[in-house]
Amino acid sequence: MGLFNRRSQESATTVATLDVDPALAALTGEYLIDAAHSSIGFTVRHAMVTNVRGAFTDYSGTLRLDGSDPARSAASIEVKIASVDTGIADRDGHLRSGDFFDAEAFPLMTFRSTEAAQLGGDAYRITGELTIKDVTRPLSIDLEFNGSATDVYGNERVGFEGSAEILRSDWGLTWNAALEAGGVMVSDKVKLTFDISAIKQA
Repeated sequence: MGLFNRRSQESATTVATLDVDPALAALTGEYLIDAAHSSIGFTVRHAMVTNVRGAFTDYSGTLRLDGSDPARSAASIEVKIASVDTGIADRDGHLRSGDFFDAEAFPLMTFRSTEAAQLGGDAYRITGELTIKDVTRPLSIDLEFNGSATDVYGNERVGFEGSAEILRSDWGLTWNAALEAGGVMVSDKVKLTFDISAIKQA
């Protein structure tokens, strides 16, 4: 099921219009991200040999889906930096400190979409602006639309999962430590992961 119009590769001004699927049109509306059934996580290489995984546990967001004109769909997410959780209290405290996120001075990380494109089937790419520590840079997130359903409580849900890779230094997250054998303690590349369930609002 397609959610977004696909932009032509030949011309940025040419848009191929997909036939409107009645089931897709029925999804049109405003949605709130259900944080209890969603996750926003990250993976970063540690000491050049292993991966450390973590997540942000306090966030909110909205989706605006337009099934009749999918190009008008949009997404917005706001994450509380202090909710970072890697399972190790000391490491989480370091991440909240001025060496990394400086959560006291910059309490929020935000993403605002600016466009969406269909890559084929249920695969999409959402492009927008990611802001960390008052630095705003473009970010593209590859997503898969997992479908829609009505849950046992009568809530209409849609689901997406996706990922993106960033260089943390692009947002001013530059702390590191050199290893005796060469290399650094924390990689610059970070993988972001998203598993989103959102509920349609009345």
